[in-house]
Amino acid sequence: MRRFTALRGATLTVLALSTALTAAPARAHTARPLGIDHCTATACHFDVPPGTYDVTVRLGAATASATRITGETRRTLLPETAVPAGGHVTRSFTVDVRTPEGEPTGPDGTPGLDLALGGSAPALDAIRVTPAGHARRILLIGDSTVCDQPADPYSGWGQQLPQYLREGLSVANHADSGESTVTYLQDPRLWAAVRPLIRPGDLVLVQLAHNDKTTDEATYRANLETLVAGIRDRGGQPVLVTPVVRRWFNADGTLDNDTALLVNGLGVDHPAVIRSVAAAEDVPLIDLTAKTKQLVESLGPEASKALYLYNEKRDNTHTSVHGATVFAGLVRDELLARHLVPEGRVRV
Repeated sequence: MRRFTALRGATLTVLALSTALTAAPARAHTARPLGIDHCTATACHFDVPPGTYDVTVRLGAATASATRITGETRRTLLPETAVPAGGHVTRSFTVDVRTPEGEPTGPDGTPGLDLALGGSAPALDAIRVTPAGHARRILLIGDSTVCDQPADPYSGWGQQLPQYLREGLSVANHADSGESTVTYLQDPRLWAAVRPLIRPGDLVLVQLAHNDKTTDEATYRANLETLVAGIRDRGGQPVLVTPVVRRWFNADGTLDNDTALLVNGLGVDHPAVIRSVAAAEDVPLIDLTAKTKQLVESLGPEASKALYLYNEKRDNTHTSVHGATVFAGLVRDELLARHLVPEGRVRV
């Protein structure tokens, strides 16, 4: 257990939370809510088993503050939140704790729930952690453009999606770098491990295409159908997501080429197949290819560099934290537009 020493002169106690925060009893294995005594000036650690947890924080101090909270493998759980001097605000979110805590084929990570306090002037006044009970989940199946990337400057849009969700709706990101529909189905650490975790009512978003470079159309279609059927068999709701575009401009400033639009070497138009399967199987579709194409083209060759890792790595496929945050916002908008999540659970 890590104990707090000092944080901008604020009185740090879980009792400082409002009555509304302290009224709900702790559930499951905890005899009482876990609080501020598990925090330092820059981080909190809670010795809890894998599961889903509600976290409520009170932010603010005598001076003006701005606090951002990340957790586990670099997931953004709360965007930078400004509070005027002497003021306080309360925010809540739900977080998934699992092993491995990031990519399914990656290291186990640190046991328990770890939160990092960032922002230009972080000020945590109080915190409460309790088991989430029956919170709804969004499970993610995808590749490196979606996953919880372990290190800067990389970030997947699934890593940034939690910041747009309020308490009662969590993200369980089971995307993994380098995976295709073929490898995701074959690796026992992936589909075979994720499928049993799906609960009735879970949303399961599937975005796999970037690495299906040698997958023929019949196999690609069959693999998507297998994932859809497996999700439904578990009582989950599948949502097919077309892949984010690559930043690969034509001379005229458009992205109308096979590299940008994920048409593989066999001529398989991945977004077109995904749209076709979604229609045939009556599955909700998030056309992230169309949305990201429109956005990247509107920004143009220069401004769009900031979305990707072009400036750091000359990489036009993987996204920066900024780009992943923007693309996660597009996913958030589509989830709302298709009434897949309740408005009250989403930050806009």
